[in-house]
Amino acid sequence: MTKVASEILRARTDLSDAEVNKICDVVREVGFDLHKFLGPGFREKVYERGMIHRLQQAGLFVRAQTSVMIYDEDGTELVEEVMDLMVEDVLILELKAVRETSDTDVAQLLGYLRAAQYRHGLLINFGAPRFYIKKYVR
Repeated sequence: MTKVASEILRARTDLSDAEVNKICDVVREVGFDLHKFLGPGFREKVYERGMIHRLQQAGLFVRAQTSVMIYDEDGTELVEEVMDLMVEDVLILELKAVRETSDTDVAQLLGYLRAAQYRHGLLINFGAPRFYIKKYVR
């Protein structure tokens, strides 16, 4: 599931926003059920593996720990960042296991969307007593 360094990721363009929203609905349901079962208190990796397992059971294609290169304005490679999960090559999931998400978490997801040239992303937090998920569109 991990991306090979030479692999070039491209966002799918064959799905409508309505189809992407259906995928988001599945992710929301899976995340809610996982949070309901595990509750808060685990490291992010536990929730990541739970999401991978449950999303694959739901019939979705998932990539874990996928890299995206960050470039400077002139095209110079700055650094390779690792995104948590990509679903169906159309949706980036940024997972957190913190008490409360912050503006920094939102900025991170928006940066990944921009760098990977994806339109849709979900910020998901499993660390609070109440499940948190929010969609962002670039």
